[in-house]
Amino acid sequence: MTQEFFRQLLEKHWLDAADRDKGRLRTFLVVAMKKLLAKEWRRASARRRGGGRSHVSLDTAFAESRYAAAPTAMLPAEAVFDREWALTLLDLTLERLRAEFAAAGKPGDFEALKGSLMSARGAIDYAEVAEKLGTSQGAARVAVHRLRKRFREVYRDEISQTLANGTDLDAEMRHLAAALAPASLVPDARMVA
Repeated sequence: MTQEFFRQLLEKHWLDAADRDKGRLRTFLVVAMKKLLAKEWRRASARRRGGGRSHVSLDTAFAESRYAAAPTAMLPAEAVFDREWALTLLDLTLERLRAEFAAAGKPGDFEALKGSLMSARGAIDYAEVAEKLGTSQGAARVAVHRLRKRFREVYRDEISQTLANGTDLDAEMRHLAAALAPASLVPDARMVA
């Protein structure tokens, strides 16, 4: 370190920066040596990229082939991101509902009812739902109605947690619904051209 110090002192002309009016030469040299030692210590103790952690290889070929095979491959990246974001929020919503049913001791009820979430109102087979629940058709209708209502509440809550204060929640919900719409999977001719 002593040799390195004198090498830099001479090569970088540190003595030209010494000013008798600012202090003693000895103090200047001590401070310069301390700076060099601190710089060398930082360099020697710096963690290299990865910081001693094991590396995880990514199978980019698989990811690229999956992306190319997806129906969204022809969409702009922003549209794909919006669609994936909306799907992630839906998954979070379903997991919260599943957890609520499990906490209430009714995980089987959730499994029996979840199919009705994506069905159109007239397409729900209440007799089948009632059979799965072991209840009447009227009680099955009420259970479906309550689940759908709770789904909307939880979905709104999940979305609101991702927004900054003052952001229009309803506008964000419309945007996410548009990202999930089947028409958004058909690329616009202007986008492809």
